[in-house]
Amino acid sequence: MTSVQDFAGVAVAVPVTVPYSRFSDRAAPWWIGSALRELLKQSGLRKEEIDGLAATSFTMGNDTTVALTEHFDMSPRWIEWLPTGGASGVMALRRAARAIQSGDANVVACIAGDTANPESFSKLVANFSRFSDESARPYGAPGPNGVFALITANYMQRFGATRADFGAIAVAQRANAQGNANALLGSKPLDLDGYLAAPPIAEPLHLFDCVMPCAGAEAFLVMSQEKAASLGLPHAIIKGAIERHNAFFSDPVATRGGWLQDRDQLYAQAGLGPNEVDCVQVYDDYPVIVAMQLEDLGFCDKGEAPQLLRSRSLRVDGDLPVNTCGGQLSCGQAGAAGGFLPVVEALRQITGQTLGHRVADAHIALASGYGMVVHDRCLATGAVILEGAGR
Repeated sequence: MTSVQDFAGVAVAVPVTVPYSRFSDRAAPWWIGSALRELLKQSGLRKEEIDGLAATSFTMGNDTTVALTEHFDMSPRWIEWLPTGGASGVMALRRAARAIQSGDANVVACIAGDTANPESFSKLVANFSRFSDESARPYGAPGPNGVFALITANYMQRFGATRADFGAIAVAQRANAQGNANALLGSKPLDLDGYLAAPPIAEPLHLFDCVMPCAGAEAFLVMSQEKAASLGLPHAIIKGAIERHNAFFSDPVATRGGWLQDRDQLYAQAGLGPNEVDCVQVYDDYPVIVAMQLEDLGFCDKGEAPQLLRSRSLRVDGDLPVNTCGGQLSCGQAGAAGGFLPVVEALRQITGQTLGHRVADAHIALASGYGMVVHDRCLATGAVILEGAGR
């Protein structure tokens, strides 16, 4: 295990969510810019004080972060573009923290946002990656639902998981979403019978296994602890963070991710174990990915998530609170902002700024991500442990 510099002196603050919309005729820069405006409003900073910008989006066409600086009349001295989808939130946080520690920036705005309409989604699926275009699509690849149907079916066959096990995830997250005005499905109760009766999409996936695309944005600020304290901002410190790309590439179909490869380092950095985490925010484009993360992050052994889901509660008031805002399965998937949602919700929980229910006495949160799907897996993984530091 390689020794890694800690993240001492760095604060994460100002969780921002631009309310989601099922469809939008506004372009991605509008959503990202709205998040930037809210970061400034909530922090009391002037735009000129934001000298770092890390961004991600799937619907900006050929533009990247540098184009956003022109949209927003900014002149930062540090920028980052993170086209890594579900892993982008953790990656943005890690890179921004290093920029703060090195003095390359004083305040970094980390923002993810996307628009959503039938045309934007079809373009995204049709041009997701060269691998998809050249190696999967010629064989009739049906987009992400087909990929995750393969992963889900393989997991069920290997480890004995049932649809009811995955239903426990979807039902718990829908319950968690109640009270969160930003959860597009939060006002629509879901029980296990309703989950099991839902129409099939790509067997074994049914309707409530699949995220609903939408428009929206998520964001947070990274700065020094001294700066956060001087602004009077509730904030968190980074206890540990990891990322890994193309992990276990020789596995025929993914049943594990890079979290497993690096989790010992994550907990060693943090000086704690999974039993000391108050809530867990994982990337949840499909329930099987939630199960994989719970295993690979050490909440149970590989293949034991079905037993965990039968014996423990993932609800906000349960003994293992997971995706406490409802996750993407209940909020919707606002494009690349889905990769920021776990980090933003972790920050909300441990600083008392929740949009819905809060885990009692939450002080330590773990957030993880999983992004960039190819035929039988995603390529990017990351995780971070945050500790609330108050004012």
